[in-house]
Amino acid sequence: MSKIENSVIQVVTHRQLFFQHIAQTSDFPLALEIDRAEGLYLYSTDQVTRYMDLISGIGVSNVGHRHPNVVAAIQQQLDKYLHLMVYGEYVQTPQTELAHALTQTLPGNLDTVYFTNSGTEAVEGAMKLAKRYTGRSEIISCFNAYHGSTQGALSLSGDENFKRNYRPLLPDVRHIRHGAMDDLAQITGRTAAVIMEVVGGESGVRVPSASYLQAVRRRCTEVGALLVFDEIQTGFGRTGTFWAFESFDAIPDILLCAKGMGGGMPIGAFISSAEIMQVFRNNPILGHITTFGGHPVSCAASLATLQTIREQGLHEQAEAKGQLFKQLLRHPAINEVRGKGLMMAVEFDSFDVLKAVIDRAIENGVITDWFLFCDNSMRIAPPLIITEEQIREACAVILEAVEYVVG
Repeated sequence: MSKIENSVIQVVTHRQLFFQHIAQTSDFPLALEIDRAEGLYLYSTDQVTRYMDLISGIGVSNVGHRHPNVVAAIQQQLDKYLHLMVYGEYVQTPQTELAHALTQTLPGNLDTVYFTNSGTEAVEGAMKLAKRYTGRSEIISCFNAYHGSTQGALSLSGDENFKRNYRPLLPDVRHIRHGAMDDLAQITGRTAAVIMEVVGGESGVRVPSASYLQAVRRRCTEVGALLVFDEIQTGFGRTGTFWAFESFDAIPDILLCAKGMGGGMPIGAFISSAEIMQVFRNNPILGHITTFGGHPVSCAASLATLQTIREQGLHEQAEAKGQLFKQLLRHPAINEVRGKGLMMAVEFDSFDVLKAVIDRAIENGVITDWFLFCDNSMRIAPPLIITEEQIREACAVILEAVEYVVG
């Protein structure tokens, strides 16, 4: 007799199913039960509790949850077609329109787009592209950087704690310090690519000087290495410009994006020049392939997201909104508020203090988080649509939580 046919029907909650059948990645998941989401808010299944999402699903919901423009684009595409064929074989309007719109936001050398399903896959594609184009094997990334969890992307990670139990990983990966001029000498004629976050994310929002990124650009040009900017967290308006690198006067050879790109749908991309990207055409043919990369529904959602951000000037408002957070989040227990635009880190003395503050804030309806490689700092990266009134309300909740924990 099957479980379904069993005459004794046992009522099982979704919470029970979550713990029974969803693979867990920690012993303490938040396990919030969400019924629906809209704008800045997540609504619980109890139909009473409402949460302000100050982390945008970890940098994803830049235009908020279920933005009407994104939902409409998804619905329109659903009426046409879903998956048709593996990437790059059919001319699909959502892909071509999104690729064109992306390149219109970028310098002329970044004119060719390869769509993926995620940021990690964009990293993997960029690694292959750099090796194939340069004929070199060494890749350089930064300490305390996070570029994804697949084995290639994990090899780039700058934190040994996340890597040691998965070794051996990719050979010929070297790490330098983000922002340290002295380390640039390690970029040599053996280097295929330097993969670097423009603003350090999981290290706790570390903003480098423009002179540093410009020096990285010059060094890569000198030795013939490709410069890859990982804008998976920073792209699509997060830091006050549409792309973070626009503020630093340093242009990459390859650009990576994902997260906020899809308006809530899964999509990523690596973008380069036609000259560089053409190496995937031969030796071997189909040098990089994907089944679902550039899914038409995700591309339609992404185009609507891009258009919404630019037409409403959401990226242009991010810096002022970030400054308001910095002005309001003042307390003796807060050591520092770092950030650029609406990508911020609020530093406390320890993880224990921070975790207690986060838990208290969630109890009172505000969701924040910490960083993988900076666990004494609170992540604040709300949807770009957040209003001044909502910022003030959120900060009041956070400050109450701080006072509750340390007061």
